[in-house]
Amino acid sequence: MARTAAGPTHYPDSDGLPMAESEFQLWPIIYAGSALASHYRMRDDVYVSGCLLYDEEGNNQVRVAPDVFVVFGIAKHKRSTYLLWQEGKAPDFVMEISSPSTWRTDQGPKRELYARMGVSEYWLYDPTGDCFAPPLQGFRLAQGGYVPMPVAQRADGVLAARSEVLGLELHLDPAAAVKDGLRFYDPATAEPLRSLQESVAALQAAEARIRQLEAQLRALRHDSGEPTQEPDDQRHGR
Repeated sequence: MARTAAGPTHYPDSDGLPMAESEFQLWPIIYAGSALASHYRMRDDVYVSGCLLYDEEGNNQVRVAPDVFVVFGIAKHKRSTYLLWQEGKAPDFVMEISSPSTWRTDQGPKRELYARMGVSEYWLYDPTGDCFAPPLQGFRLAQGGYVPMPVAQRADGVLAARSEVLGLELHLDPAAAVKDGLRFYDPATAEPLRSLQESVAALQAAEARIRQLEAQLRALRHDSGEPTQEPDDQRHGR
């Protein structure tokens, strides 16, 4: 009997698992992904995502779904999956938001797989504080394996560490609400990276302030007898 040639391997863009088990995982994932994407928005050579990674060409069973990863030196465009052999580069930064059902995998098989792929830094965050201590841990790749990175506890209880590949600090306040516990800080500004919601709120506040200043300026011109001029869009009925 003649053998039928196998078709091209299909690499699904979903592993069928939920993005998060609860809000303890959901909010840190949303924050980390949106904050890092916004931070690198002006760079075309930085890709931030959380899509499936495939390690071996022709084998769609060797795959992993990081919660957030960052790759430097590749083109920024939409991808449904990340095929390591096509991209030619492993992620530089991976973060997993652990849960009671995933933390053992995060610290075991996933950690081994990321090391084999050549991921430069691997970070773990336990938002419940019930799985491992300290709840924020970072590892850098050295000679094919991961070694712990320093995590300091400040006097106020905040855990602080530095990602060398990102050039950012990671701060974790265990006493804060789940939406606010994890923050990336830019050492150049000493300010936290804003989440998507925080960026939208800041933009809305800035627009409201501009409208307020414009109204004050019109009032001053009116009181001084100076003719006021409406913005072009108002004069033309837009």
